[in-house]
Amino acid sequence: MPPLRWQACLFVTINAVILSMLLFDAPIGAGEAPAPVKHLGELLTGFGDSAWLIYTSILLFFQGRAGYKLLKTARSKAQALYVSWIGAYLFATVVFSGLLANLLKRAIGRARPDHFHDYGMFSFAPFSGHSAFESFPSGHATTVGAFFAAFALLFPRYRVAFIACAIWLGMTRVMVGAHYPSDVIAGLAFGGWFSLLTAIVFARCSLLFKLAPDGWPLSKQLFRSA
Repeated sequence: MPPLRWQACLFVTINAVILSMLLFDAPIGAGEAPAPVKHLGELLTGFGDSAWLIYTSILLFFQGRAGYKLLKTARSKAQALYVSWIGAYLFATVVFSGLLANLLKRAIGRARPDHFHDYGMFSFAPFSGHSAFESFPSGHATTVGAFFAAFALLFPRYRVAFIACAIWLGMTRVMVGAHYPSDVIAGLAFGGWFSLLTAIVFARCSLLFKLAPDGWPLSKQLFRSA
């Protein structure tokens, strides 16, 4: 691991999750979001569905590979190859972070907010096999965190906008009553860190990124004018 101050970030994340559990999870579980807020959440929450992101990343990969084969100039070939590796990077971050998050939520087995009155917010049934006990961490939030963290690393100029989008879209899971706030915070952090570690792997393979002296992956940003 490069010196990315991950211990401090992990400490902050754990404290944010615990504070969220103690202060916000119970009110969310005991009540229900206002109708306009819930409607907004229902409109936006589908973005966290990993299926369309996976299909898009596969399309980018094969489109880039086809362009590399068909285009004539060296510049065009390099651009196409760059696009294909973006597709591969997005695929790796979304798919593998999602698989790990789903394994974690099954292993932890936390009850979802709609069962708050039956089980409370600290009810756990590891490997129960029931979706009612798959709340922590949020899979949708993990996907959103991985996707927008990947774009923040690829295009750091717009990282603040990407972070804001991740928070808003992650919290739609709270708006629709599918997760507690702590589930979303944990999912966003998990997805974001997975994208960062994947970027480090790509940088060590000289793909898309290069490693800064402190170990942080920097986007190569080929053809900035394009």
